[in-house]
Parts: sequence; structure tokens; C-alpha cells
Amino acid sequence: MSEDFSKGKRGPVIKPDPNKMRITIRLDADIIKHFKEIVHKAGGGNYQSLINDALREHIKAHDKDLENALRKVIREELKKTG
Repeated sequence: MSEDFSKGKRGPVIKPDPNKMRITIRLDADIIKHFKEIVHKAGGGNYQSLINDALREHIKAHDKDLENALRKVIREELKKTG
């Protein structure tokens, strides 16, 4: 019995998220290993998504640091004028 693939389409079955951008990046092997181990221990998942989440958390933490620093400077400046 042969399968008929004449109407098949090439490419991914699920369309990629339009908000995601395909890039090439070189990371240290131990970094990749770390995230792959997390996925393995969890019983599956996507290590690339974990890396994305870790980068997002890093950005949020640093944005919060900047926000706190700005608030401190503004408070200090307001004290000088009041």
C-alpha cells in the first residue's frame, strides 16, 4: 500500500508565532546543557523557550532596578526643592 502525498505541503505543520524572530546565536555548551536538563527533568518542553523566559526575566529585573534608581533620584531632588 502506498501513501498519496500529492496534495501535501512542505513546511511546518504549525505556523510559527509571528511575534517570534528566527536568529542564529552561539551560546556556551554548558548553558545549553543546563536548559536541556531542565526540560528533560520536566518530562519535555522546549529549551529555547526556557532561554527566552530567562532573558525576559533578566530584562524585567534590570528594568525594575532602573525604575527604583530613578524613583530614588526623583525623591532626593524633590527633598532639595521642598
